[in-house]
Amino acid sequence: MSGLDRREEFQGRRPGDRHVRIVRPPEFRHTAAGLVATERALERRGGIGRAWSTIHRVLIGRRLATAEEEQERVSRKIGLAIFASDNISSSAYATEETMRVLALAGAGALALTMPLTIAICVVLAIVVLSYLQVIRAYPQGGGSYVVAKENLGVIPGLVAASALLVDYFLTVAVSVAAGVAAVTSAFPDLHPARVAISIALVAFLTIGNLRGIREAGLIFAAPTYLYVLSVLGLLGVGLLRVTSGAVPVAAAPLAAFANEGTQALTLLLVLRAFASGSVALTGTEAVSNGVQAFKDPPDRNASIVLVAMGSLFATLFVVISYLATTIGITPDASETETVLSLLARSLVGTSPYFYLVQATTAIILILAANTAFNGFPRLASIMATDRFMPRQFAQRGDRLAFSTGIVALAVVSSLLIVAYDASVTGLIPLYTVGVFIAFTLSQTGMVRRWLRLRSRGWLVSAAINALGAFATGVVAIVVGIGKFELGAWMVVAIIPVLVAMLYGINRHYRVIGDKLLIATSVPVRLRAATPRVIVPISRIDRPSLNALSIAKGLGGDIYAVHISFDADGANAFKRRWVAVVGDAIPLDTIISPYRALLPPLLRYIDAVDRGDPERPIIVVLAEFVPRHWWEALLHNQTALLLKLRLFTRRNTSVMDVPYHLDDADAGDDRRR
Repeated sequence: MSGLDRREEFQGRRPGDRHVRIVRPPEFRHTAAGLVATERALERRGGIGRAWSTIHRVLIGRRLATAEEEQERVSRKIGLAIFASDNISSSAYATEETMRVLALAGAGALALTMPLTIAICVVLAIVVLSYLQVIRAYPQGGGSYVVAKENLGVIPGLVAASALLVDYFLTVAVSVAAGVAAVTSAFPDLHPARVAISIALVAFLTIGNLRGIREAGLIFAAPTYLYVLSVLGLLGVGLLRVTSGAVPVAAAPLAAFANEGTQALTLLLVLRAFASGSVALTGTEAVSNGVQAFKDPPDRNASIVLVAMGSLFATLFVVISYLATTIGITPDASETETVLSLLARSLVGTSPYFYLVQATTAIILILAANTAFNGFPRLASIMATDRFMPRQFAQRGDRLAFSTGIVALAVVSSLLIVAYDASVTGLIPLYTVGVFIAFTLSQTGMVRRWLRLRSRGWLVSAAINALGAFATGVVAIVVGIGKFELGAWMVVAIIPVLVAMLYGINRHYRVIGDKLLIATSVPVRLRAATPRVIVPISRIDRPSLNALSIAKGLGGDIYAVHISFDADGANAFKRRWVAVVGDAIPLDTIISPYRALLPPLLRYIDAVDRGDPERPIIVVLAEFVPRHWWEALLHNQTALLLKLRLFTRRNTSVMDVPYHLDDADAGDDRRR
């Protein structure tokens, strides 16, 4: 029997027969491992609690047991929509970000868009090939952080993790802002409300991901594939018209860049354009972080998704850049209409298909943030398990999602959206710096791993990762230089701060662990500690007598203490004490001529503690609980204030004895 089981005896049919029945609470069920809490144990009580449970169930869904985690794993089709949406969606604005920088040197400089696109795709191919090696070597997931930490050391691992954390925050902000930009391209009147719309969309994504990875994938998969199909259809029309010689007239932007350019076409400007277009490589990391989210075999399925992602993106990116430069499209200086929107308008006009492309583009850009909503919480949970982040990030919520990480990501990214007025161009300079730092450290760590293990095929693997480390390292330097003055310096500056913070968290956990944990080989002997029990009494009433009854049952020395503002009040209280309680419990009265309650009481506790500092103190507080929450405003909160003051006091425990009006009869029984 457990401590919750209750024995009931009842008369049998025959005289003298007695039966015993074991009654077990429905909130728990018995197993060989112990009691298991059922859903009934989690049900809230009271009207407000039940209302909140209903809202929670509607928005988030029913609770999932830990045993259901296997069912939450996703297939390749759903995984592509979840983990690759960030990378694939970059095709909607990667060309534009490249052209926007080149346009500063005049329309003639836009001819470099295609060569830069090809260069970025080459780097992407190297990164994809390198991360295939990471997935094979670390099928448990973790990506750059785990690879760098295990092969290069703790600090490089924390640098990679910090860079990725920053990148995930920016992924949400940039993706949502870009999605809203696509909407405002079709409906310019909505442009002034872009910040409010962006925040609302972040909230929608947060709720969707709190429902769990599988359900979030089912919600977000269709829009991802619809975007790919609609844009591929648009690009097919464009290629058909260009190859047939019927090149359409480029749609004019609302505000064009100056033809002669405002800057010279220098190497630095070209590097800036390459850095801006390299935003396309973001999101590649997410697949290696979330390998364990895939169905068996997870590493093989993750590898297939990674290759499919790179292939889809490269196709879209190259064709969009080719058609944009061939038709002669120039970016909109006012950021009101995107290059993809101009391309669609040039090819199909303002037909229903144009609005289909705009709608699917907006949706995929918004859902691209979903990659971060899956990557950030998983990375944070791994780091929390390693004690580099608060432990709350390692805990799963009601739907087996890492709820703390999801909410934290939503809050920080929303602040970024507000700070940068939902401007894609304003946020882009901060983007990609961190991810390429993580890429470089990851690939360098893999080279170190192959050189150390020298397993079969290690030479080829080391060469692939070395090429990846070189390529991403060069891009990291280019991005850092090209975007440094535009805001990348903030990312470079914040990474050391994050590293110090993460290391400080780990140091705190290590110090606390060393002091609190007990070695399994050390025998533990529990000794009885006789407490000194202090019961503050403001007046002699049912709650106070209830607290005194409980205090008396604790054993040890009991001190009842009353604070009065004058001698007359103290003497009157003593007389009533003798009449009601008698001499069963000694009473100390304190006169406080300055009408203070807490300071004299705290000093009294200090004095008792000094008398025998080896013995613990238990402060028993009587607290009346009103029937309704608003009735609490009619009573002072002295007990609550005293609990807060005693919470951090050494050698002191606080026992709160709540008293409800329904307890009146029970209180009388205890006193008798």
